[in-house]
Amino acid sequence: MKRNIFCWLLAIFACANGLLAQSGSQVHMFCYFKDNGQDGLHLAFSKDGYKWQALHPDQSFLKPYAGNDQLMRDPCIIKGADALFHMVWTVSWNERGIGYASSKDLVNWSEQQYIPLMEDENALNCWAPEISYDAAQRRYMIYWATTIPGKFPSTDSSGDGKYNHRMYYVFTKDFKTFTKPEVLYDKGFTVIDATIKQNGKEYIMFLKDETKLPQAEKNIKIATSRSINGDYSNASKPITGNYWAEGPTVLKKGKEWIVYFDKYRDHTYGAVVSTNLKSWRDISEKIQMPKGLRHGTVFTITQEEFNSYFKNYK
Repeated sequence: MKRNIFCWLLAIFACANGLLAQSGSQVHMFCYFKDNGQDGLHLAFSKDGYKWQALHPDQSFLKPYAGNDQLMRDPCIIKGADALFHMVWTVSWNERGIGYASSKDLVNWSEQQYIPLMEDENALNCWAPEISYDAAQRRYMIYWATTIPGKFPSTDSSGDGKYNHRMYYVFTKDFKTFTKPEVLYDKGFTVIDATIKQNGKEYIMFLKDETKLPQAEKNIKIATSRSINGDYSNASKPITGNYWAEGPTVLKKGKEWIVYFDKYRDHTYGAVVSTNLKSWRDISEKIQMPKGLRHGTVFTITQEEFNSYFKNYK
């Protein structure tokens, strides 16, 4: 009798541990846009970081209306210290601001804001904004690519037409007031699509070298810094191959760093993986992405959050 009770208790304990493990496990999310971004936010999920499945089924979760052109390109979502999901995106090819909204559950979103980041500059654009959290200062850093004609004349003819981008940033604690925009990355070449990950006491910036002339780069490189907005190093050698790549987003999975990117001239997605941020292996043939997926951002939520948020959208 005592043995039966003991076995019964062990079974309950094992079951409880299994449930806790399941609720505490992670689900990787990919927010992205399709076509020109006119229909808004799309979401996909993955358990292993290789096979991605669209939710809802690949319909928009949020229609854009911020900005004049009302696009939602290059969405970036992070979960903030306030337990809200914060999202920024490109609203237009030619406007001087970006879009912003927040959510508790990735389904129901706040009123969309247009943030006029570069309205005081003779800027051509604000492209591919991202958010990183500066835990030491309890503030968010928004960063993006902008061209200001004539500001960096030595590379005015090296990019695509009139565009000669550099990375800029602002800080905010409430997404209502912002510091003055400052240059985040300028190493003498046109650069877009930066994304930053913290690695211990170091910050890793993955970026696109947008140089087209006299010899095309159009690849993903890495720079490092000891502070989130500090003096980042010169860019590394390309971590991507003999194709044009853009829109990097990064998943740290165990010891692996997986960098996803858009092989935009080939109309497909690619990925490379590394365990030391120096030697990279192409795994493009191993990943599966929703059809038509364009630039986006990877982030992670718990299994419990996923089950709660998307029970009606799988």
